[in-house]
Amino acid sequence: MARPDKTAAVAELTEDFRTATATVLTEYRGLTVTSMKKLRRALGADTKYSVVKNTLTKIAAKDAGVDLSADLLAGPSAIAFIKGDPIAAAKSMRDFAKENPLLIIKGGIYEGKAITPKELMELANLESREVLLAKLAGAMKGSFSKAARIIDALRIKMEASAPAPAVTEVAAPATEDVVVAEAVVEAAPEAVTEEVTTPEATPETEEKE
Repeated sequence: MARPDKTAAVAELTEDFRTATATVLTEYRGLTVTSMKKLRRALGADTKYSVVKNTLTKIAAKDAGVDLSADLLAGPSAIAFIKGDPIAAAKSMRDFAKENPLLIIKGGIYEGKAITPKELMELANLESREVLLAKLAGAMKGSFSKAARIIDALRIKMEASAPAPAVTEVAAPATEDVVVAEAVVEAAPEAVTEEVTTPEATPETEEKE
């Protein structure tokens, strides 16, 4: 490889190391081109799986501040630069390796630290980010529903224990009382007239009689 090409390759690898959330180094000896295409599809668009030269990879890792042990760069190497969910990618790598034993997982880098193949498998056995988010959403929904039921129960209890408002009623006058009052008013003028027009008895009148 000419020097300009090497420089470009190192720069690209360095950027891949810097931007990856996790990196898995593998030995692909014995895998067919078709198998490697299948692996790339399984890893998804967020993972870049490329065959690399060990010498250039070592330089790129150093430039990116990644410490790679010598055993990770032994034999024909291909690297998976994971830029999505590391757990989901690890699951895909594990499942593919079960069906294709020729793929050898040598180890990797996760959260800036070197991990062994065993630790990578343990990572693959964890629940993915999507599953954890779904469970969290379900738990939050359940908590909200429970809180709503408690609030409704408290509201009903408060309404049931609250005293009923006092109602002031104005008693309507009895019908008989109204009739009597009206009769008194109507009879009053006649009573007054009789009292004025009736002459009082005098001593003279009594003597004439």
